[in-house]
Amino acid sequence: MIKPSALQKGDRVAVIAPAGPPDKEHLIQGKRVLEKMGLEVVLGRHVFDLEEDFTAVDQKRVADLHEAFCDPIIRGVFCANGGFGTAKIAPMIDYEKIQSNPKIFWGYSDITYLLNAIQKSTDLVTFHGPMVASDLNDEQRTKETESSFSPLFTKVGMTYDSHKSALNTLAHGTGEGHLVGGNLTLLTNGLGTPYQVDTHGAILLLEEVGEPAFLVDLKLTHLQQAGVFDEVQGVVLGNFQVESDGDLKLRKVLQNFFASAPFPVVGNFHFGHCQPNYGVPIGVNAKLTTSPPQLVLDSGVM
Repeated sequence: MIKPSALQKGDRVAVIAPAGPPDKEHLIQGKRVLEKMGLEVVLGRHVFDLEEDFTAVDQKRVADLHEAFCDPIIRGVFCANGGFGTAKIAPMIDYEKIQSNPKIFWGYSDITYLLNAIQKSTDLVTFHGPMVASDLNDEQRTKETESSFSPLFTKVGMTYDSHKSALNTLAHGTGEGHLVGGNLTLLTNGLGTPYQVDTHGAILLLEEVGEPAFLVDLKLTHLQQAGVFDEVQGVVLGNFQVESDGDLKLRKVLQNFFASAPFPVVGNFHFGHCQPNYGVPIGVNAKLTTSPPQLVLDSGVM
């Protein structure tokens, strides 16, 4: 794995919107949070662009991504929010440019497709973490979410145990490998493509938002029949953000699906569509245990 350089106060970072334009006020609020961390924040030229011509939009989103990575002054690239369409732009990206200019790339939700495409195509560690407009705005932001950016400055790894949230074990054991994954729908969409998640010897992170239990079961089954779980060393379940009346059904689906798993499975990590939303590096070494339930991650920066 190639680790990007750690951030320092005074560094310039870019905010781009490869999955769709953000709410302007929310982006301004999130930008202020990054600035309070000591960063100089610039916005991609096309962050707010919205056109009916999808081809033009895709080209502009890729242009912002390329410009951010190729600018030698920019040290990190943070996504504004989720949305849709990153699968379409993945084949348009010049991965050699990214590999030649390694830097922090951070986001989640629809950005999952790019996290895995970049990581798989360049060996660059990417980051599944809270986004500038959707998670750092004044309405949503928590101190814990904001603090999850600190490892980018300190080069310190992360230990996630029940002090952060009440973890529950679905299958016991110990597993160690590189962390991969993200949003369940986007990982399922990537099957059969050059950007399919590589789970050989990996700890797999799965999160979702608002999907009914039967669709979660369908997508897990799709991953299973595609061989995604054949050689994983463990599964980390993030927050699935279902309505209260669907929570029991979802818990039963997850328990039934992973009941006989030959690898550790632990749930209720606050990764993804939730607050707090902790950032984690994709591609680094991870160790998952169940006695006690705990996830230990190496630093994602050098």
